Amino acid sequence: MPFLIPFIIQAVITLAISAAITLAFSLLFPQQRRQQQQNQSAVPKPEDGKYAFKQNVPSLPVVMGRVKKPGDYVFLEERQGQAFHGMVMAGHRIEGFVQHWLHDEPTTFSGGSIVTPSHFVGYVGLEEKLGLPLQAASTVLTSFFPEIWTAAHRGDGLAYCVLNYATAAQERYTEIYPQQMPQHSAVIDGAWLYDPRTNQDPDDPETWTFSTNLALERLWHLTHPTGGKLSLDDMHLPDWSVAATIADQTVLNRDEEEEPRYHGGLWYRADNDQVEIGRLLDEAGEMVLYERADGKIGVHPGVLVTPDIRITADDILAFRYDANRRLASNVLATRGRFTDPDAAYNTVDAAIYGDPYTGDDTQRTRTVDNQAVQYHNHMQRLQKLAFIRANAPRVSLTIVYDAFSTIRFVRYRRFVRVHLPTRDLDEAIVEIVGRPKLSLRNLTYTFDAIVVPATLYSFDAATEEGVRGTTGEAVEPTGVPVPENFAIGIAAEVVTAGQTQAYGVASWDHLSDALNYELEWQLSDESAPPQSVISRSGETEARTQALADGATYRFRLRAWSNGAASEWTDYETEIAVADTVAPGQPVDFASVKVGSTVTLSWTNPNSPNLYKTELYRGGTASFGSAVLIYTANGGIGEPRSYDDPALAAGTYYWWLVSKNASDVSSSPVGPQTKTI
Repeated sequence: MPFLIPFIIQAVITLAISAAITLAFSLLFPQQRRQQQQNQSAVPKPEDGKYAFKQNVPSLPVVMGRVKKPGDYVFLEERQGQAFHGMVMAGHRIEGFVQHWLHDEPTTFSGGSIVTPSHFVGYVGLEEKLGLPLQAASTVLTSFFPEIWTAAHRGDGLAYCVLNYATAAQERYTEIYPQQMPQHSAVIDGAWLYDPRTNQDPDDPETWTFSTNLALERLWHLTHPTGGKLSLDDMHLPDWSVAATIADQTVLNRDEEEEPRYHGGLWYRADNDQVEIGRLLDEAGEMVLYERADGKIGVHPGVLVTPDIRITADDILAFRYDANRRLASNVLATRGRFTDPDAAYNTVDAAIYGDPYTGDDTQRTRTVDNQAVQYHNHMQRLQKLAFIRANAPRVSLTIVYDAFSTIRFVRYRRFVRVHLPTRDLDEAIVEIVGRPKLSLRNLTYTFDAIVVPATLYSFDAATEEGVRGTTGEAVEPTGVPVPENFAIGIAAEVVTAGQTQAYGVASWDHLSDALNYELEWQLSDESAPPQSVISRSGETEARTQALADGATYRFRLRAWSNGAASEWTDYETEIAVADTVAPGQPVDFASVKVGSTVTLSWTNPNSPNLYKTELYRGGTASFGSAVLIYTANGGIGEPRSYDDPALAAGTYYWWLVSKNASDVSSSPVGPQTKTI
């Protein structure tokens, strides 16, 4: 079959090339090869000790103000029984970490070790990095993984933390990690912001400071590469200084506590819609941005400025008025949603402003949903403003452009005054909606506005804030209950040839069929390791294995449920007794004195469980003061004798006691007495 030879040679060459490619792939791309092998293997079982985690490559997070957020994984490895998690919290320098959370539990760390909650103590460590422009590499990672994480892995400009979780023993795993591998999040004080009211250097961010002022946050966002991408030279800083000052003003909430007028915070990613981020900040700070005549960006703060432009009938070319009084569409109430620090920075509902129900139970509400708001009073003020504006009369004006009158500045104003008594606008204040349009062809300005009261920003917290919803308090889990009424007793059973052995019997109160109980016993001197046995579900008793006869043991009990154990009960101590029946008494007990020697004789009892006979001597007629002087082992029913020689002058008393192997004794026989 010569024609097969070329095909065989070709097959051999193909296999060789395939093997060479596979080897090269393994050498050049070991990580990809290992991943490929893992994908081809079976799904790991829990007992394999593996932790599966997948994460898309995220864009950098940006944090302004104080927020609570999770991190993005940049490191996840295991070594020496510990799992190391490296997580980036912000893509810039931050003020600091305020509080770390593991799942839904707030934690306390001291010196890099966890202090609370108690079940994590000794198992969780932490290292923090603030994202400095030039910062040292993680000491934890460089110590444990020097081959892949060196001093060159500094992470400049990245605020991150490294948590390490130690492996727990199997019987304590669910106690230490009740929710499996802890999911980390943290409350963070975010970016340093430029404040134009101070002498900070606008070109040196190291001179800036942390703030939750929403006006400063918006200024920072407009000038940040992930935001407006403008520069501080593009900003009209006097406007921003005024806005920041107004935002810092204090207001009283319903409980007469002081709060800042417009403070808050939020975080976003670099690839988020920056227009939406700007809208949230503007809404939260009640700000309106505008472009000045010099091209710079100014801001109208959240306060009613007395209008310096007055429009009268002589200025108006066209006018349209909408009273906005439609029964089917008027807004009856506003709802609010904000980020509540008291609810672990979760989004919660504010009290409803207004009455959302009419006689026919028709609900007509508007919702103010802003995650940058972090105070209930703040949200209530925004709700009131939304309510007023939703129901305010609408006007549309076309006015004459006059280059020699202040009316030409209308496009740079938020509030103007309109005096048109014939339309019920008597020195009315209107808020311009949108940007006025200038027509150079007609030399006119056209704009829309709403009629607002002079008390637009007035707010009486005592009567208008409403009662905020209560924040539910997390109930601390008590874990598996400790057994109640634990008791231990010693019992005996016959094994072979009439021999008996002791064992312990534990009992407890029944609580639930979901619980199993572990009984542990150990010699009191700890000369041997402890032993244990697990009861079956629903049982209220458990017994030990055979115990050493006459030895002292200590016993304790704990409950188990779904792999979690309760605390142990206190120790109970008992002596193991295999034979509780005393042998019979010795008989024919007699004594003979010859000089200073007394010979004592007797006959052992005819008891099958006789183990030994003990002879005691005392100086009084009380057995309690006598001491052991002789032991005769075995000899069931046999005669025994003992010479007690060289006694000093005096009167002596002797008793006999028979004992079984468990050291259970008969009543003493005697006394025999002699005087020397």
